[in-house]
Amino acid sequence: MALTSTTITSWKLQEIVAHSSNVSSLVLGKSSGRLLATGGEDCRVNIWAVSKPNCIMSLTGHTSPVESIQFNSSEERVVAGSQSGSLRLWDLEAAKILRTLMGHKASICSLDFHPMGEYLASGSVDSSIKLWDVRRKGCVFRYKGHTQAVCCLAFSPDGKWLASASDDSTVKLWDLIAGKMITEFTSHTSAVNVVQFHPNEYLLASGSADRTVKLWDLEKFNMIGSSEGETGVVRSILFNPDGSCLYSGSENTLRVFGWEPDRCFDVVHVGWGKVSDLAISNNQMIAVSYSQNNVSWYVVDLNQVKKSGSVIQGLIEDKPIPAPTSAMGATLRRNYERPTTSCTRQESPSSEDEKEDRESSAEITNPEDYKEIFQPHSHARNAKAGVMGDDEALAQIRKGHDTMCVMLTSRYKNLDTVRFVWASGDVKTSLDSAVSMNDLSIVVDILNIINLKPSLWKLDLCTSILPQIEELLQSKYESYVQTGCMSLKLILKRFWPLISDTLTAPPSVGVDITREERLKCKACYKQLKNLSNVVKNRAEQVGRHGSTFKELQLLMAPLDY
Repeated sequence: MALTSTTITSWKLQEIVAHSSNVSSLVLGKSSGRLLATGGEDCRVNIWAVSKPNCIMSLTGHTSPVESIQFNSSEERVVAGSQSGSLRLWDLEAAKILRTLMGHKASICSLDFHPMGEYLASGSVDSSIKLWDVRRKGCVFRYKGHTQAVCCLAFSPDGKWLASASDDSTVKLWDLIAGKMITEFTSHTSAVNVVQFHPNEYLLASGSADRTVKLWDLEKFNMIGSSEGETGVVRSILFNPDGSCLYSGSENTLRVFGWEPDRCFDVVHVGWGKVSDLAISNNQMIAVSYSQNNVSWYVVDLNQVKKSGSVIQGLIEDKPIPAPTSAMGATLRRNYERPTTSCTRQESPSSEDEKEDRESSAEITNPEDYKEIFQPHSHARNAKAGVMGDDEALAQIRKGHDTMCVMLTSRYKNLDTVRFVWASGDVKTSLDSAVSMNDLSIVVDILNIINLKPSLWKLDLCTSILPQIEELLQSKYESYVQTGCMSLKLILKRFWPLISDTLTAPPSVGVDITREERLKCKACYKQLKNLSNVVKNRAEQVGRHGSTFKELQLLMAPLDY
């Protein structure tokens, strides 16, 4: 008789009573996938570890229900926003409050930490978004544009953009440096609950109450995919760590999507109800949901889930079989490491900060679990093997220093040579000298000076510099692209009428006095023609310099006639 085996795809890990009153918000730590923060109507923030039944730490200080919570990327800090509009930031390792931030006039419903700095963003029911500098303890910018509550915020992996999702059915993309909206996506027909950036590519995903997940190209700013067939409101989405697929969590269902073309790889039925957050740990999907004052953990084994290939033909049925208690593993936060070279100078506490410390507290309810999770390497910090010696530290600091010195010395010599020629008043020879050095950084330095004084531009310079401008426009450095665009714009505005008139003029009778001028114009025309293709391609790939390239494309339009 053949033995039959049953594969467990998903299971309920545990259920806990998280607060003394209703749970109002929760979030999983995305770095480890093993840490959970819950906020309740009891005005507390409680910290939990997956597979641990007891609360590790309880954070107090808020005077109204906690409506939104978020961990930073290292899970060392947690911020919570309240119904009254205040923010409180705690250091989990030090078990103390760091900041209280005031400014919103209504409940805070979304939060996110900037990936590379002491900044965080908050979205409110009052439709505003605020960017906070934690060090300065203040709001540094306010973004206006939504007309209803801001449900979700997400910083791009490079920290340059901020995406916001709102009850007004829109997704907006903000440029943090320029302080303005880049674009708005309006294809959803109901409230947008969640947004997330692709970990590698310029893609953004959004999930909505209209039961769809949509993907947006962040170079062309258009929709490249839209899922259909969700059984309910999409409450949580998550890209696979390698970016190969997208997970979507709706009521009792996990779906796995691909794009270009749109396809659903798999559907897993999980009895999690209204799922609130997703995270991945050790190739397992960790999910959490809440009802009244209870919080439940669920696990989906991603080894049993189809993440690529052809579209599924049916559904994967979930078996109500209890999972082994060891399925989650015994080690928590295995990837958690503090940088050994980082240090910060502590600010002297102000009287206001001391008042916050008295009003807020971090109650460690389970010291053993707290020490295991938030201070995992304290026993090793004094071990001889873990201490970097002086020689090793100096070698680490000086690594690459010699190479940098050689590069800077070479650049200094080149600039000194160009400066010597420039001092004689011969701009053309100076520029030719910079071009001959085969160093675009020198060319950029010279062009920046010439661009500041457009009267220095002559037709002679154009023939020398246009090939260099073609390289600048295709550079990976934004400053090079910006300088190339400015130079090309000045050339087109100052010399295109001359080039056009010279090339269309009838041949002169007798001695051809304008022959040399005409040859220069022909050379410039040929180079500009080559550049027009580069400009056209860059104008289609809308990005940071998109409007500049579109302007250049309009200026170069006469080249096509």
